Amino acid sequence: MLDTVPADDDMRRRAAAAALDDVKPGMKLGIGSGRTAEHFVRLLGERVRTGLAIVGVPTSERTAQLARAEGISLTTLDEEPELDLVVDGADEIDRELRLIKGGGGALLREKIIATAARRMIVIAEAAKLVDALGAFPLPVEIIPFGAAATRRAVEHAVANIGLAGAMTLRERDGRPFITDSGNHIVDISFGRIPDPDRLARELDAIPGVVEHGLFIDLATAAVVADDNGVKRLTR
Repeated sequence: MLDTVPADDDMRRRAAAAALDDVKPGMKLGIGSGRTAEHFVRLLGERVRTGLAIVGVPTSERTAQLARAEGISLTTLDEEPELDLVVDGADEIDRELRLIKGGGGALLREKIIATAARRMIVIAEAAKLVDALGAFPLPVEIIPFGAAATRRAVEHAVANIGLAGAMTLRERDGRPFITDSGNHIVDISFGRIPDPDRLARELDAIPGVVEHGLFIDLATAAVVADDNGVKRLTR
């Protein structure tokens, strides 16, 4: 029996391949995390091995390991604080190119790198494009100190703007999941977020919240693959 590639994974790879057209020699490139981004890293590695000269800043330790294995030169934001482009995946994308990210747990580094880049291209399969954000649980990264108080503050802030959703501490192997920056993540299942901009502002105002997975006004384009091909959305 011949091996077959799952349809969603084929879409992810095609979206990643299309985004490579935006990568030019000499770029300082933010390199994202997640399944679609891993396709991008492998395809980028092929280009690097045939002579493409770029330097990358990875958004997670996992991405850094894969990039090194592919022969991609890496640096840090301390050495290169301004990036030309970041290519990353998303858990959800709406029509205004607002995103939910952080399903893999790297949202803090992902947002820092996205903010440091002149442009951000999001790569995804068609199922990630939605009319309204919120079906995917929203990750909120919090510091471990005073976590119960921070969760209570998040609950109040959410209720004050008329939202409700189950809040779950993310775990791995029966213990709290620890991000690359040493923090915890709570995932909030809203179902639908009518006003992502307002929710982002409310979460930003809570001291114990390090970051959240709402990426507002950061993506400049999205490359989305479906059964019929690849399309580019711009803001």
